[in-house]
Amino acid sequence: MKKQVVCLGMGLCVALAFSSCKSSQSAYRKAYEKAQQQELANQQQEAAPVEAIPVVTAPTEPVVVESTPVAAPQNDVRHEKVTVVSGADGLLDYSIVCGSFGIKANAEGLKAYLEGEGYSPVIVFNADAAMYRVVVSTYADRASAAAARDAFKAKYPNRKDFQGSWLLYRVK
Repeated sequence: MKKQVVCLGMGLCVALAFSSCKSSQSAYRKAYEKAQQQELANQQQEAAPVEAIPVVTAPTEPVVVESTPVAAPQNDVRHEKVTVVSGADGLLDYSIVCGSFGIKANAEGLKAYLEGEGYSPVIVFNADAAMYRVVVSTYADRASAAAARDAFKAKYPNRKDFQGSWLLYRVK
């Protein structure tokens, strides 16, 4: 009789233990499902269909386009106040930035790679954005910097990170 009571008590304890865990899992599951539903609702609101309106234009004479490159708009240059962290402090007004990192060690890794490729990169720090910028080369005028940036991108067509290279104007 004593064994039966003990076994019954242990069975009851095990049943309560499993049922209490099950209810907490269900609360977490409900919260997770609710978050998923909200995320789906937000995505559906963002992806609302936009009605396209056809534009009809009158025929015009053909336009001749010159083959000389046209300067990029002025807004493709970022103006930042930066300080040199690693490398020679010979930054001119315009620089080509090929990488931005929140961790200095990552910037140092890219700098080492570029040194192996024959460049003399410089790491600068933007305190406002808390970012380390890897500068490939630096120029006195914008046109030279833009041409060098385009040549750098063309040299590494398979490096998606280098395809995002941009111009930095150093604010003093």
